[in-house]
Amino acid sequence: MIHVVLFEPEIPPNTGNVIRLCANTGATLHLVRPLGFRLDDKSLQRSGLDYHDLADVRVHSNLGECLKHLADSRVFAVETGGRRCYSEHDYRPDDAFVFGPETRGLPSLVQDHLGREASLYIPMRPDCRSINLSNTVAIVAFEAWRRLGFAGQMTGQRAPG
Repeated sequence: MIHVVLFEPEIPPNTGNVIRLCANTGATLHLVRPLGFRLDDKSLQRSGLDYHDLADVRVHSNLGECLKHLADSRVFAVETGGRRCYSEHDYRPDDAFVFGPETRGLPSLVQDHLGREASLYIPMRPDCRSINLSNTVAIVAFEAWRRLGFAGQMTGQRAPG
């Protein structure tokens, strides 16, 4: 399945939601330090519920270390200024998607390092600046999982509600 990379995440409930999402889709979550919270933060634990043990979460001291780990993956930045719409991407197993911090997005230096041509965006109305981080990850992760045939899903499983 895919790799979700949160570069310097700041808000514990967003990361907790992403942990739960990764557990449910089979995506590997990579957290790149510095983190805006401690991994034992109560709000992180609460929003991730009991999914921490079901998710494959890896913590990296910096982006370079994370990218070494992902050397065999295609790596894409997901940013409001991305070059290609996420729905037009040709998803492959082991693709990695890098998401920036909630308050500032991916720094230009990181976008340049990853390559501006390897960037995706999610369409929004003109007067809007961004979508919540965990919602953005959900949009991309579920599109990737759908395109990859929902590999590993439990048959007959229904979403609550």
